[in-house]
Amino acid sequence: MSDPKHDSANKAGLRPNGRPRILVVNDDGATAPGIRALADAMADLGEVIVVAPDKPQSGMGHAITINAPLFVEELASFGPGIPVYAVSGTPVDCVKLARDVILDRPADLVVSGINHGSNSAINVLYSGTMSAAMEGALEGIPAIGFSLLDYSMAADFRGAQQAATHLAQQALAHGLPKGTLLNVNIPKGAPESIRGMRWCRQADAQWVEEFDARTDPRGRKYYWLTGRFQNYDEGHDADETALKQGFVSIVPVRYDFTDYPALEGLRQTWRLPDAATPS
Repeated sequence: MSDPKHDSANKAGLRPNGRPRILVVNDDGATAPGIRALADAMADLGEVIVVAPDKPQSGMGHAITINAPLFVEELASFGPGIPVYAVSGTPVDCVKLARDVILDRPADLVVSGINHGSNSAINVLYSGTMSAAMEGALEGIPAIGFSLLDYSMAADFRGAQQAATHLAQQALAHGLPKGTLLNVNIPKGAPESIRGMRWCRQADAQWVEEFDARTDPRGRKYYWLTGRFQNYDEGHDADETALKQGFVSIVPVRYDFTDYPALEGLRQTWRLPDAATPS
């Protein structure tokens, strides 16, 4: 029997009842409008289970909880046959608990989001949305993170839902290469304003950060992180460019951070002490 973790591509097969199992997670919390929108979009594709943090966990990256207990509470379902579980931990905790405690068999697809706000460019490093998807990929499950460039709780998710449905269908049919997940960002606006989808690379951009110094009522100084997003990349194939032009950006992401070209170059040029030489 093949192990999905060692297959060259992870393809989700159909369950005996003909419906794949889809795990829906996020970092905005189990009551956020975006996760309900994503669960609704997945409902026609398979058996949907929602496992999400019990409060917002944006910017948590791949953090896990190791110094506190984790609690799981079943909430009111999002609809017939869509159970919802709230976890007192991070987005990655949610995927781990779903796998080891909540689900009686593995998921066929992990989808994360729909995040309120962009996770394009450098934001992927900080994103709890993308880290939840990455945890699914670490388990050999096809995984996709979805983000909408709209922070409003009254955002129009219809375009994001259409993109999520289409890409989830493709992932279920074709799988993804081993170790790869997809970072999908959707422009703000109604579905008819979206021009299409593009395969992209991550743009060269970063946050220019500032710390606003303040004083609390007891006279203690504290700091509030602020900043602005700076894009240095106008390349036609960059995700920021696609989004600016009204396209959904799709960036394949790997959890293996090794820079293989640099590794080979460094092996050739840097001199390291011999293993037998004491440091």
